[in-house]
Amino acid sequence: MRIVRPFCVATLLLCAACAPPESKLPELSKDVVAAEQRSQQIAQLRKYYGERHRVDSIAFRLRTANVGACKDRIAAQIGLTAATPRSLPRRYQSYTSEALNIGWTRPTAISVVEGSPAAQAGLIAGDEITALNGELIPIWGTANWMWRKIAENGTDPVRLDTRRDGVDRTVTVTPVMGCSIPVEYHVDEAVNASASDFRIVINSGFLSVARADADLAMVIGHEMAHSTLGHLDKERWNTLLGASAGAAIDVGIYAGGISTGGAFRRQFGRLGALAYSVGFEREADYVGTYYAARAGYDTRGTEEIWRRVAFVHPHSILSGRTHPIAAVRFVQIQKTTAEIEEKKRRGLPLEPELRTADTETAPAIEAAARH
Repeated sequence: MRIVRPFCVATLLLCAACAPPESKLPELSKDVVAAEQRSQQIAQLRKYYGERHRVDSIAFRLRTANVGACKDRIAAQIGLTAATPRSLPRRYQSYTSEALNIGWTRPTAISVVEGSPAAQAGLIAGDEITALNGELIPIWGTANWMWRKIAENGTDPVRLDTRRDGVDRTVTVTPVMGCSIPVEYHVDEAVNASASDFRIVINSGFLSVARADADLAMVIGHEMAHSTLGHLDKERWNTLLGASAGAAIDVGIYAGGISTGGAFRRQFGRLGALAYSVGFEREADYVGTYYAARAGYDTRGTEEIWRRVAFVHPHSILSGRTHPIAAVRFVQIQKTTAEIEEKKRRGLPLEPELRTADTETAPAIEAAARH
């Protein structure tokens, strides 16, 4: 005999006890609702790719202006992204063609960075691009295929077979070298950005506070600095040192007949990861400001972004365990910008003073600010 579980019984009783709406709600046509849903999807996709073009454009300028800082993580690039509906995420495919005005059979440029080699060659968004150096461009994985082929080609000119308004032509584009760290744009309301070994991620929530392109350049520059300065490796090393010290304590206690279950290893590992976290963030702010300035952005006034972040995240005004408090970031960017402007006035290269960047004292500053 089948036994009804207590949870199911409770659910049935709850549903029976719930009061239904009292108003006579209007009947809704499924077709009308579906049409509105599609309209919203199309509008959202257009907004997303418009914002992504802004991120791509700023990232391109930062990557090419700071290529020397990326050491061996560099690649040739032209500042163009092409796609077909099939090359984009499956969940978009039913309305991508209408939203972005792109066809199913030929890759189409959906983003061309102003001032990039592609733009200088006369390419614009909406151009169909069928071949690169005589090789047909696939309609699946289009953007990644083009990125890889151009990177393999280096800075030698490439031929792109294109079509605009039914007219075919071949365009020659000369790539430039830039940092090869991918910068991705994700739909996420959290005002956050991050860097990993493989990519930089900018959340859509950050665009609500990064009103000017220079603001967004500061954010991307900050994440680039984490990568170029080796902060991720340093954090892993600090975590390992902390965990090793904790493990030694675990072993010592175990020798006395008590098992800690690795508690000290885990706790000291976390402490190691936090050892210079605030200092690394301050250094990334400092160097990232230089990266933005070297890309041609005017960083004067960009410190205001941290006031806007503070409004969104009030806790950042008074405390910060892994990041500097908002006031520290505001004042430091002001001072860094003043340093940059003085170097411009004196005709000096825009090189950050890494040996004098005050990262070690950051924890003390944070502690003082909390009292």
